[in-house]
Amino acid sequence: MKNILTVLLIIAFNSFQLYSQNDSIQVQDTLKTVVFVYDINEEIAPAMWRQTQKSFEEAKQANAQYIIINVNTYGGMVNMADSIRTKILDSEIPVYVFIVNNAASAGALISIAADKIYMKKGAKIGSASVVDQTGKIMPEKYQSYMRSTMRATAESHGKDTVVTENGDTIIKWHRDPTIAEAMVDPRIFIEGVTDTGQIIAFTANEAVENGYCEGIINDVEELLDHAEINNYEIKKYEPTKLEILIGFLVSPAIQGILIMLIVGGIYFELQSPGIGFALGAAVVAAILYFAPLYLEGLAENWEMVIFALGLILIILEIFVIPGFGIAGIGGLILALTGLVLSMVDNIIFEFEFHGAEAIAAILKSLLIVSVSMFLSFILSIYLSKKALTSNAFSWIVLNSTQKKEEGFIGVETNQEELIGKTGIAFTDLRPSGKVEIDDDTYDAKSEIGYIEKGQKVKVIDYKSGQLYVMKDE
Repeated sequence: MKNILTVLLIIAFNSFQLYSQNDSIQVQDTLKTVVFVYDINEEIAPAMWRQTQKSFEEAKQANAQYIIINVNTYGGMVNMADSIRTKILDSEIPVYVFIVNNAASAGALISIAADKIYMKKGAKIGSASVVDQTGKIMPEKYQSYMRSTMRATAESHGKDTVVTENGDTIIKWHRDPTIAEAMVDPRIFIEGVTDTGQIIAFTANEAVENGYCEGIINDVEELLDHAEINNYEIKKYEPTKLEILIGFLVSPAIQGILIMLIVGGIYFELQSPGIGFALGAAVVAAILYFAPLYLEGLAENWEMVIFALGLILIILEIFVIPGFGIAGIGGLILALTGLVLSMVDNIIFEFEFHGAEAIAAILKSLLIVSVSMFLSFILSIYLSKKALTSNAFSWIVLNSTQKKEEGFIGVETNQEELIGKTGIAFTDLRPSGKVEIDDDTYDAKSEIGYIEKGQKVKVIDYKSGQLYVMKDE
């Protein structure tokens, strides 16, 4: 009996121990360190700022203990980089940066804001001078602002007071602010680091030597091992299909095509009465143009209102107000202004530092809009004439012959005899309308310009069942 009890006790003890081990394993699984990873691998622009905000929100929701940013960028908009920098500095979650290849200009500013910097072999960091769209160095007041921003970012990581062997007390910064300034200003001399006339751009080894890199690693897993982060779970930011679509639609090439569709659709719609496919295409193109810019935080409500008012004035000029004057010119200016400013982030107008950036952004946007509108106008004129003679769309045309012997009666052709005759405009021709010739009324189209009701006209051509007229001076 005693032996039986002993065996039962041993079995119970082993079962309890096994259960405790399993329970311990489950607890360890639930206590994994969550590491959130996202990429900055394109130009620093509003889309990247929006992605950064969303990534930090998702990291917080996932209870992440660390955020790792894979950086590979040549820079971009300083104001967007400054917003990302501030987001990193204010983050309650430690942020590590892994420079995969390049962290230049605005990318360097973002990297210096991180708690730790790691670099891949062959990667570079620095060259943070402010330049314009052509790469030309901007005036001193812009460099001064960037220097102070870089210095403040480096200083934010703190300093230590060190006593030397000689008993002297020196301050040792975790990231030397003077080096951060020298990434902007080539006039700064740092003994053993850089001579005057050279902007600092560190390789991975140089960054380690000067306190701007914690280690040279190959991937995120090696970074975590170097930082002694174990038992981790990696969660990565994945852009949604909508974000991918928005990124596609806000590209300059696609925006140019959409502008061409807007202008071309309006042009073709004005060539024929009623509301048809051309107007629908223009409306859809306008939605696809403005909606992504609005979601990106670029287009404001007032900019879209300006564009709409411009279109209204153009329509009034064509259908209500004779000729082409103040309303038409004003409409064109408003429509052009709405299209241009919708591409430009409004934050660049708020500070003097962004003045040059604002001018560059506006000029870039103006170039895209102007070229697109010009090409659309030229193509619209070409296609409108080509469509009358081309066989490209013959597959949608009825090609069978309707013979008189089979009972078909064609339209009367006696209007061709009106060529050379004169009459008056029975209605306004914008360009289509009606004319009165020999007390009979005919549909007609103005060959050149707008013809007011009551003006004398002369028939100059007849084709496709349509009279073509011009003013008879």
